[in-house]
Amino acid sequence: MSKEQFALRLAERGIALEPGQMEQFDTYYRLLVEWNNKMNLTAITDEDEVYLKHFYDSLTAAFFVSLAGINNLADIGSGAGFPSLPLKICFPHLQVTIIDSLQKRIGFLELLTKELGLDGVTAVHARAEDAGHDPQLRETFELVTARAVARLNVLAEYCLPFVRVGGYFLAMKGANISFELNEAKQAIKKLGGKTDRLESFELPDGAGERNIVIIEKVTSTARAYPRKAGVPAKKPLR
Repeated sequence: MSKEQFALRLAERGIALEPGQMEQFDTYYRLLVEWNNKMNLTAITDEDEVYLKHFYDSLTAAFFVSLAGINNLADIGSGAGFPSLPLKICFPHLQVTIIDSLQKRIGFLELLTKELGLDGVTAVHARAEDAGHDPQLRETFELVTARAVARLNVLAEYCLPFVRVGGYFLAMKGANISFELNEAKQAIKKLGGKTDRLESFELPDGAGERNIVIIEKVTSTARAYPRKAGVPAKKPLR
């Protein structure tokens, strides 16, 4: 997907990019490739592929949830800033908190947000299991996102504690989600969530199926969750 096709596809979805925003994506790509030579941020470095499989893919979240009325967003295990920073570029009003367990990635994200001129982005170096008990972060976000971090029953325990009651958790997944979704039903319920809907779609240019699981936070998460660091992955809720 060329930069021109990227802008055109987004315009078709009602996201019209200004020249300054296109420049931000250009800078994002340049810094991503530059820093990828120093540390492992992504296996995808071809420009057209980055625009399709990272930038466009991240922005698909906005196709199914209106971000105009959302003020704050937390991105768990963001890696190189996906999906939160492409969303922030397109929706500058968003207050974004990124939580990642690797200090090197936090360093990259802090430099990136500075170079992109993005205000209202906070990068937190912490494991989700620990940050989920921080009173300044717990149940404070209208929207929480995670992209390809873990199986849904594990991901729910990482993410739902950050969502305020009435807010939403968007789990951005690949193909063949049905087994994973069924496996996570009890965990989602136990953590105060309810699956609102599943959005399935194909990325352009035959780049594959994607699924976004949209989970509403209907009750507060019990204090016992998330469990200690490492436990959710070893002993997923069932």
